[in-house]
Amino acid sequence: MAIKFLHNDENIKSDAQVILSLGKNLLLKGPTGSGKTRLAEDLTGELGKDMYSINCSVDVDIESLLGFKTIEYNEGRQEITFIDGPVIRAMKEGAMLYIDEINMAKPEVLPILNAALDYRRTITNPLTGDTIVADEGFNVIAAINVGYVGTMPMNEALLNRFNVIEIGYVSKESLREVLNSQSIQKDASLIESITDFHEDLVTMTEQGQISQEASSVRSLIDLADLSTKMPIGRACYRAIIDKLDSEQEKKAILNAAELQFGM
Repeated sequence: MAIKFLHNDENIKSDAQVILSLGKNLLLKGPTGSGKTRLAEDLTGELGKDMYSINCSVDVDIESLLGFKTIEYNEGRQEITFIDGPVIRAMKEGAMLYIDEINMAKPEVLPILNAALDYRRTITNPLTGDTIVADEGFNVIAAINVGYVGTMPMNEALLNRFNVIEIGYVSKESLREVLNSQSIQKDASLIESITDFHEDLVTMTEQGQISQEASSVRSLIDLADLSTKMPIGRACYRAIIDKLDSEQEKKAILNAAELQFGM
């Protein structure tokens, strides 16, 4: 069964569809696990496009975006060829370019994309001197996690090239629907307890007691799935608690789990 983006705010997806249909760039803003990547995949699939992804970090450089030169052998002779990176491939093919955690990239790297993201829809590759003009179907979706460790404020010139949709934590009702449709767990009472547990995690996240990863929807789907094959307590450790380094965060989540699941 295909996993789909679900959220209590129905305007999120419909507004995203409008933005992309007008050929504009879309920036998805929200906490880890709120469904940003899932929404991007859904939108790409509905448009019938291929997706090329960039996962940003401080290690991302121009070659990561545009491609690199390599030596190939043709009839016994060495030739230098250029292998297109995700940006150029998406532009040439009229595909979707998805830039995940765009605010984790070094600020000096991303300006190379400015012309590709505005009305010009072109890029001059400094590694080859070629100018690439994007196919008409070229779309761009980026995502940011606000306040996440290692992130940096987006350059104003870059930010102004996007229309922004903020995705908050899903409601209890939406999470229940997600778990019913996307988890193999069919115990209604346990699913209800997991949604209550999620509300506790969100409260602790908003109060700064735990990190955003602990309250992500994907972790809760894992929790629900694992609980079909092992006790809920062990499932909590495997899906959520053991991912964390902070003993204080682990203890806070364990306390919430004990209250909800009677561990």
